[in-house]
Amino acid sequence: MRKIKLFLVVACVAMLAACNTKPAETEKEMKYENETIASIMERRSIRKYKPETVARETLEKIMECGINAPNGQNKQSWEVRVVDNPKVMAEINAVIAEAYGDKAEMAVGCFRGAPVMVFIARDLSYDFSAYDCGLLAENIMLSAQSLGVGSICLGSPVRIINDNEACAPVLERLGFSEGYEFCLCVGLGYADEAPEAKPRMKEKVKFVE
Repeated sequence: MRKIKLFLVVACVAMLAACNTKPAETEKEMKYENETIASIMERRSIRKYKPETVARETLEKIMECGINAPNGQNKQSWEVRVVDNPKVMAEINAVIAEAYGDKAEMAVGCFRGAPVMVFIARDLSYDFSAYDCGLLAENIMLSAQSLGVGSICLGSPVRIINDNEACAPVLERLGFSEGYEFCLCVGLGYADEAPEAKPRMKEKVKFVE
């Protein structure tokens, strides 16, 4: 009987010890209230990526989250082109490099070396389409973060491609429909850096009493 009681006491102590021991991953997950808030607070703009691309299955899930973003009157006033093929990206870079000549390095660098580029165009017939595209891009970046994929939202490729007629072949390659204008880019890939969060100005948020 004593042996049985002793066994039960030891078992209880072991169970209590196990309950009080939290793995590092569990503690990390509990840093924020839930996974959604963690994805928002931990996302950073990544400007240095590992060379490997992102699996097509993962990209499809990210894009599904993107097109489920809120949008005006459910017009879904965007078109999205995903380039995850290094050969296609090289072709785009070659056109841009030729178009900008002595400024080629600066122009091609606008993609920050991301192995996957998401090109977004807005519907010019709808005056709120730019906002819809922004919401789409945010969903893409946050869902990517939740899946361990880094991201960066880019405006410079828009200027570089739209403002130089010699870059027209890039737009032709992307194949946006007539009436749509290229307006935003999102780079995706596995981060090769861990930048610190930049401070935010909380005083810009005020409650109106």
